[in-house]
Amino acid sequence: MDAALRWTSADLEVMPDNGKRYEIIDGELYVSKSPTFHHQFACGQIFANLNSWSEQTGLGMANFGTGVIFADDDDVIPDVVWISRERINKILGKDGHFHAAPDLVVEVLSPGSANEKRDREAKLKLYSRRGVLEYWIVNWLLNEIIVYRRKGKGLKLQETLHSSDTLTSPLLPGFKCQVKSIFDIYIDIGAPKQSNGAAGDKTTE
Repeated sequence: MDAALRWTSADLEVMPDNGKRYEIIDGELYVSKSPTFHHQFACGQIFANLNSWSEQTGLGMANFGTGVIFADDDDVIPDVVWISRERINKILGKDGHFHAAPDLVVEVLSPGSANEKRDREAKLKLYSRRGVLEYWIVNWLLNEIIVYRRKGKGLKLQETLHSSDTLTSPLLPGFKCQVKSIFDIYIDIGAPKQSNGAAGDKTTE
């Protein structure tokens, strides 16, 4: 991208407060519409599980909608983050934003090819090169969670979990969450959801 066309954090300061989410990845502006009920339900359930475990163990903190400013041209708002107790004071600025990678980042997909491409490609590359240790992509349309974990210098696909599976993480000792509890499975959204596979079905790499 031409340096003259690169967006920066300063540009975000003058964006209208209209309920949309404005993010910058590698100097490119991404705009998201207001999230849906289904999106926010999944965010809330992820946060609730992470927060409950964190309060029990004292090992860290979870939050949602917290800005992460890696640099002037990498300024994003993950849906949910988790940060270890040892690191939070090191990366949380006086402005209330993180200025380095949280340990865990969670993004809940919004419908639309542009939104999916942002989370599956642009944000995956961003979080990989900026040092995030684990990245969960939550797909409420398919009731699945795609897990990436750091191996060497980058994030690599670890597994894809379905409703019958249990979500765990080496970052969170003893943390367990039934995947089906993350989704509003009892609400009819007007179209049948795709099959989630047989019990214990996981895609790993």
